[in-house]
Amino acid sequence: MFKLGETQRLTVVKMADHGAYLADTTELPAAGAAGRSSDERILLPIKQVPPGTHVGSEIEVFIYKDSKDRPIATVNRPLIRLGEAAVLKVREVSKIGAFVDWGLEKDLLLPFKQQTCRLRPGDECLAALYIDKSSRLCLTMNVYDYLNTDHNYKKDDEVEGRVYLISDNFGAFVAVDDEYSALIPKKELYGELKVGQKVKARISRVEDDGKLTLSIRKKAYMQMDEDAERVMKVIEAFDGVLPFNDKASPETIRREFGMSKNEFKRAVGRLYKERRIEITDTVIRKIN
Repeated sequence: MFKLGETQRLTVVKMADHGAYLADTTELPAAGAAGRSSDERILLPIKQVPPGTHVGSEIEVFIYKDSKDRPIATVNRPLIRLGEAAVLKVREVSKIGAFVDWGLEKDLLLPFKQQTCRLRPGDECLAALYIDKSSRLCLTMNVYDYLNTDHNYKKDDEVEGRVYLISDNFGAFVAVDDEYSALIPKKELYGELKVGQKVKARISRVEDDGKLTLSIRKKAYMQMDEDAERVMKVIEAFDGVLPFNDKASPETIRREFGMSKNEFKRAVGRLYKERRIEITDTVIRKIN
């Protein structure tokens, strides 16, 4: 049996001018080359056949489909195999989706319906390889089920990952090191993130199943100084008088500062303690 999208070790059962025919001799050990149907053999094109190959040689090959949708073997190694996720580059975009370079002669299709953002030629994307309903190898950017959870990370470790999906309900889904499953919860999303964007984050929790929960903000005591300077820059942009105080709505604070109300109040408190601002019933004013 040929395993589409996987690497197999097969045996040469026939040599021809256009290549070597391979078969899985572990399945029908009593059958000879002549007794095998064309469905039980697969072609390794002549330009792929290693020197010195003969009937009986064993060759490790990758199985995919050619431009005519026929199974074919190659000794070349693709950048991704069935069930894996990898970062790949878009070669071109057509009416049905993006065609992506995966290290073999025939580019692989990433359909529009499997994209979590629109892609352009030259873009890099994290994608997984699967077999679609038409029994063809295909790519998807919905890689949640293809990411690993077997790692040695622990709480408060600093990591880098790639955003692969933005959910209005849950937050930003991230592949740490382009391999491990992680989430930046919605409540942690201050500022705009985009699919494909690389982020540096801190592990706030390691779930029982190994999935990671991330924060893109530092611990409160470390973040406060940075937030205070951000608030001061906004105040200065308003000519030194912010038209609301620390009792403003969370929505207003998030829109203007990209932080939560508690973070804003801590930052304002730091500036007030340093006597850099004054707070009235309606505004926050810079002290010159």
